[in-house]
Amino acid sequence: MGAEMSNQHGSTQQKVNEMVQQSRVLETYMNDVITREDTVTRLMEEARDASSALQNIESEVESLFPIGIGVYVKGLIPKLDRLLVNVGGGVTIEKSREDTLNYIESRIKEFEMALRQLGSQKQQIASRMGQLQGHINDLLRQADQKVPSQHSQSSDN
Repeated sequence: MGAEMSNQHGSTQQKVNEMVQQSRVLETYMNDVITREDTVTRLMEEARDASSALQNIESEVESLFPIGIGVYVKGLIPKLDRLLVNVGGGVTIEKSREDTLNYIESRIKEFEMALRQLGSQKQQIASRMGQLQGHINDLLRQADQKVPSQHSQSSDN
């Protein structure tokens, strides 16, 4: 009977190790999702700032332009009728002010949808991690309960 108990203990230990490894993979994935969520949040804030700035510039206005490492240059922004918009892939197109605002708003909606999807992924990962932890705890509790019974059997013999 000792060999059978040893095999069960080894099997339990292997299951626990596999679940711990799965948990580590999920934790890494969770950290990745959180990083992506932070990035999307920053992009959404930047888009909202751009929209707000564009809506508030009605006529020529003086502004500061960053040139790097915290250094700014004062300059005049003319009345904005046309803007240059980077649409990806190194392509920049000229758009009207209204079309640019619509573009920004559509990007904000994309970011909001991405945040919802990332939030859903986080919930799924957290749920799976909780399930794994519960299974690990159950297996360890079962293994602990079997260990004392082994000792009582060996002392009875």
